[in-house]
Amino acid sequence: RRGFLQSGGRLAAGALVAGAIPSRKGVRAASRQAAVSADRAAGANDAINLGFVGVRGRGRDLYGYFGDLPGVRIAALCDIDKNVLAERAADVEKRFGAKPAVHQHQQDLLETKDIDAVVIATPNHWHALGTIWACQAGKHVYVEKPCCHNLFEGRRMVEAARRYDRVVAVGCQNRSSRSVRQAMAFLKRGGIGEIYAARGLCFKARDTIGLVPDGLGTGDRFKYFVWNNPGVNYDRAYMDNVDYDAWLGPAPRRPFNYNRFHYNWHWHWDYGDGDCGNQGPHQWDIARWGLDQSAHPKRISSKGGFYGETCAQETPNTQTAEMIYGDGRMIEFEVRGLYTNTEDGIEIGNLFYGTKGWLRLDGDEWQSYFGRKNEPGPGSKTAGEEDFGDPMAAAAEGGHFANFIRALRAGDPKLLTCPIEVGYMSSALPLLANISYRLDRSLVFDPGKEKFSGDKQADRLLTRDYRKPYVVPKAV
Repeated sequence: RRGFLQSGGRLAAGALVAGAIPSRKGVRAASRQAAVSADRAAGANDAINLGFVGVRGRGRDLYGYFGDLPGVRIAALCDIDKNVLAERAADVEKRFGAKPAVHQHQQDLLETKDIDAVVIATPNHWHALGTIWACQAGKHVYVEKPCCHNLFEGRRMVEAARRYDRVVAVGCQNRSSRSVRQAMAFLKRGGIGEIYAARGLCFKARDTIGLVPDGLGTGDRFKYFVWNNPGVNYDRAYMDNVDYDAWLGPAPRRPFNYNRFHYNWHWHWDYGDGDCGNQGPHQWDIARWGLDQSAHPKRISSKGGFYGETCAQETPNTQTAEMIYGDGRMIEFEVRGLYTNTEDGIEIGNLFYGTKGWLRLDGDEWQSYFGRKNEPGPGSKTAGEEDFGDPMAAAAEGGHFANFIRALRAGDPKLLTCPIEVGYMSSALPLLANISYRLDRSLVFDPGKEKFSGDKQADRLLTRDYRKPYVVPKAV
């Protein structure tokens, strides 16, 4: 690990001379950046120091999961909302016995020499830039799904991980589930014959976020629609502790509206991807994994809409998508946010169809069926400890967070069950589906070029217009 960290530090120093990471006042001096992590060369038995970017929701879960692992220290927290930051720092001190450093801006956290890796749980539109900056600063990265907000920046993330020799993992935690891995290995060895189709289900009830005007709240005016956070009033006193411009980051400048802020950002195209790209990446990933597809699909189609009470949501609450690969196999995916039945008892899960039978996967439980009478075959309740020849079974022991720490200590990205290359390919699927949905037509994609075939309008949605200085560069 010593050599791995030292060599990575030298690479980062070379990149940072170019001033790749802007501060709030422009580009930081190269002499400060070059020293970020080149001096960090701890022994293999030392504590892993983690910094967390975005700690209001998922980030709070993540520091809990990582903090419970032996040899891991929650060293720093970062959030543009200092109201949240103070609460989370107190929580970390209470749970783990040591107070973390706190930062409002990622750039300050990345300059901390003793941070080994950064865990990113920001809104989706910040995932790529945060990861690239961290790699350039010599830090390893665990980034939540979807790893990117568009395909252009996802490819830049892969390139950054490779160039700076960083361990970069994506939070598709099913990749480290023993039972899910067991099901995928069963499929890969022909358990239900030749698989020709996979189906992803996201039947997740969502209440309306309502309609409110731009601007700050007064009194109880804006308390009702704040999803999963009742009682918060985004008034001047609250927002004085928030760097809203930094929260917007790469997205266009817009007036503040809490329906585009904490959590509700999921339902707006500038920041999120709807449930197709929120809950959906887990099921998209499993579907692609089970079909054993390593390339992008060739034909893409998605339809749907927003149904029910009028509200500020831009993304659909009802959506279907279909991906056809070069070999003719396909993925079907469906979002239902209103009232619905289940499919074979599944609300969130996957179905696989083969020439000999089919398989259902619901959380960590799976079961195969065969013949016209759906006779039960192997499943999670009968397979026991059988790994069906899974070559990564040992690497996945202990779960997804332990897998990242294991790869980090070994200095070996090959130990990751979901490295950035895998996470990007799965994250691309809901992003491509949403392009078809937004254009209201089927699309033909060139997997090798990562462009649509003769369709400049669709190509424009493969990237975005970045707001300076929060620009994802063409060369990382």
